[in-house]
Amino acid sequence: MHSIKSALADAVDALTSISDSALLDAEVLLCHVLQKERSYLRAWPDKLLDPEQLEQFWALFEERRQGMPVAYLIGHREFWSRDFHVSPDVLIPRPDTELLVELGLNLIPPDAPFKLIDLGTGSGIIAITLAAERPHAQVIATDLNSAALEIAKQNARHHHITNIHFYQSDWFNNTPDIQFDLVISNPPYIAEDDSHLQEGDVRFEPQTALVAAQQGLRDIQIIADRSRSHLKTQGHLLIEHGYNQQHQIQTIFKGLGYDKVQTYQDLSGQPRVTYGQWNK
Repeated sequence: MHSIKSALADAVDALTSISDSALLDAEVLLCHVLQKERSYLRAWPDKLLDPEQLEQFWALFEERRQGMPVAYLIGHREFWSRDFHVSPDVLIPRPDTELLVELGLNLIPPDAPFKLIDLGTGSGIIAITLAAERPHAQVIATDLNSAALEIAKQNARHHHITNIHFYQSDWFNNTPDIQFDLVISNPPYIAEDDSHLQEGDVRFEPQTALVAAQQGLRDIQIIADRSRSHLKTQGHLLIEHGYNQQHQIQTIFKGLGYDKVQTYQDLSGQPRVTYGQWNK
């Protein structure tokens, strides 16, 4: 029989070679099996696990040892202090994207009407967070992937969000004829030959949500171009992008006629989100 302490120790030994967070990974997986918080593991390290619990834990552990992301194994990930359902149909929420949400919130008045669209919503973390924090806003979220869109809808229901509508759409191809105050997006921006695609969690994430042609710039170019006919005068465009794409994105924005173009850094100090205002 294994205790909580011994099961974690065995798992950590085996995960150290493939994960920089072996102890956290093991604890999260065991908490998922036990349906307990991590504090429980520390309070009861000598508690014995029954055979069914052990079987579930080792099954999850083995998938993690093969590289499967923890978020997919347990089916959820926290973002902006909310819990979101995730699956291999959507990207795993990352702290970098909190910058995009923060910048979006700064543009949305807390108590006045405002129309925004989140293009390529995935699990819905951006649209749902903005809708929850700004209940007077009218939010539209799109995704081409129907499975991703179902996850986003599920997350909206889970958080009781009512000021949001979902559309299956290839960017603006199937969206309402509305002029928006804000277009916001975390689109695919990784180049097709980027070596990072063979590393870590991204090996298991949907490639269509990660990879774009033209060295990762194609979808950003399309969104920035087409947003011009969907933005109100003085409307805002916010796009998340790769850490090494700042100058290309600014060139695209300025070339298309956007004003006040500026790039913002994420928590790691990397250029991560570029802003432009449409004044035509």
